Amino acid sequence: MSSDQKNLFLAMGLSMLVLLGWNYFYGPPQMLAPRPATQQTPTAGAPNATAPGAPGAPAASTETPGVGQPPANAPALALTRDQALAQSPRITIDTPALIGSISLKGARLDDISLKNYRETIDPKSPLISLLSPAGSPNAYYAEAGFVNAAGANLALPNADTVWTSNAKRLEAGKSVDLTWDNGQGLIFRRTISLDDRYMFAIKDSVENKGAQAAAVHPYALLTRFGKPKTDGYVVLHEGFLGIVGDSRIMEFTYDAIEKEPKATKTAEGTSGWLGFTDKYWATAIIPAQDASFKSRFSAVGPQGANRIYQADLLEDARTIAPGATMEVTTTRLFAGAKEVQAIDGYQAQYGIKNFDLMIDWGWFYFITKPLFKLIDIIYKWVGNFGVAILIVTVIVKLVFFPLANRSYLSMAKMKAVQPEMLQIRERYANDKQKQQLEMMELYKREKINPVAGCLPVIVQIPVFFALYKVIFITLEIRHAPFFGWIKDLSAADPTNLFNLFGLLPFDPTLIPMIGPFLAIGIWPLLMGISMFVQMKMNPEPTDPIQKQMFAWMPVIFTFMLGTFPAGLVIYWTWNNLLSVGQQYMIMKRAGVKVELWDNLSGLLSKKKTAN
Repeated sequence: MSSDQKNLFLAMGLSMLVLLGWNYFYGPPQMLAPRPATQQTPTAGAPNATAPGAPGAPAASTETPGVGQPPANAPALALTRDQALAQSPRITIDTPALIGSISLKGARLDDISLKNYRETIDPKSPLISLLSPAGSPNAYYAEAGFVNAAGANLALPNADTVWTSNAKRLEAGKSVDLTWDNGQGLIFRRTISLDDRYMFAIKDSVENKGAQAAAVHPYALLTRFGKPKTDGYVVLHEGFLGIVGDSRIMEFTYDAIEKEPKATKTAEGTSGWLGFTDKYWATAIIPAQDASFKSRFSAVGPQGANRIYQADLLEDARTIAPGATMEVTTTRLFAGAKEVQAIDGYQAQYGIKNFDLMIDWGWFYFITKPLFKLIDIIYKWVGNFGVAILIVTVIVKLVFFPLANRSYLSMAKMKAVQPEMLQIRERYANDKQKQQLEMMELYKREKINPVAGCLPVIVQIPVFFALYKVIFITLEIRHAPFFGWIKDLSAADPTNLFNLFGLLPFDPTLIPMIGPFLAIGIWPLLMGISMFVQMKMNPEPTDPIQKQMFAWMPVIFTFMLGTFPAGLVIYWTWNNLLSVGQQYMIMKRAGVKVELWDNLSGLLSKKKTAN
């Protein structure tokens, strides 16, 4: 086997490695191990976390509130969501963005659905359900309360406390007042208000009618039962998320928290927030930004549906003097959709530190977020996110036009000296070092930068990844249609070459092992063709290995982008076509022959000769 053949096989092997690696980091979650189809439903008694003051909780504790094991005598009966909701009296929530209820038992926020978002593009599909009550499948709720200060043994409200309410309904811009008397001289009052989007405010005060001072630690927590289903993309964070004090953003997946000592991660500081993030939805508890607090991410309990994941915080003790009434704390709870405008608005309105990082903008934050803002502005003008992406692509091409112009002119010079390059290769065929030296002298003499042709591609790579993040993570593009068969720009092209675009009644992507590589729709094919045409605009490399690599590159990229969001594939196709037009114009103006037609005719003639 010749060295050229060895190099070719090595290059093909590396290309396949790149393809596999790319699909691991950016590809579909189907490539990960499949999850079990069913999960155990939590028992009715399991989801009650051991709250301060509840049976089994320490009489005096300065630790953050813990979660206890399911009671030994918990009934085996599993409750439906409706049955769980019926276990306690409730306050109805009804706003333009949210619908649900607050449980008066424990004063928990445990029933939230998003009015403006559904599970699929079908307008009749169920609303997105965010929070669910204790006892129901996938229980997920928020709770706030008090922990006794060291040495104290006060009766404090807990998960079993039934509060009294002054209203039965909570609407946008309004509030409800809750009251509970502990029978020992302390009266607890809580005001819960809600804006027209996703931010609750929980304002607690305590009146001390006793003869002695009372000291309590305010706490807040978010608890979810069972590891939730995640998309499985390495580049998307789903799980625990928060900012505490001066620390960098803390991100732990559900699997990562298990690897921490005692499956727990703690931090403390002043200002910040913490909670859980899914791809498009999130919850966060937000203390007053001048309050010092301890935070904790944890996982306890048996594996499976009864595994408890909790994000909680504990503030410094507050002392209420005898005969005094004191506002103890105001905690905010975000529970809703990760809309960019809403998240940024809350950060500015309440001064929440780095709250915009709840949206996973990625490493290229400084490109990704401005790029989304630009797409969103254009979308509001044209009314179609796909068209907005095409317009932004034109803007990006205009920004990089000077660099592309120099690049294509350098490629034209390379073509002009190609005969001399061939002579050098032939003259020093057995002396590679001398060959390289002579090549460098030629480049220097003719003022050619041999890597200039790669610069436009290299510079646009961060833009490509930034746009990928925008299309993949932003809720605004979720379920956004383009034209024709593309009903969701955030999903892959639904057509498939391997079932003849729907003529054959099977899904090729479900084939074991190779299925994820068989998601080649119409737009990925158009992208591959556009990339092939773009590469044929340039002189074919004289090096046989490079020639083979360039020949295979459109095929590799077609398979790589087959499972990507359709919006990204449309961008890449449009970008290639613009590049072809741009290069054609620049080379014509420079008086350089465009190689496209010669390369295509040469390819056809080779095929005829081979036949």
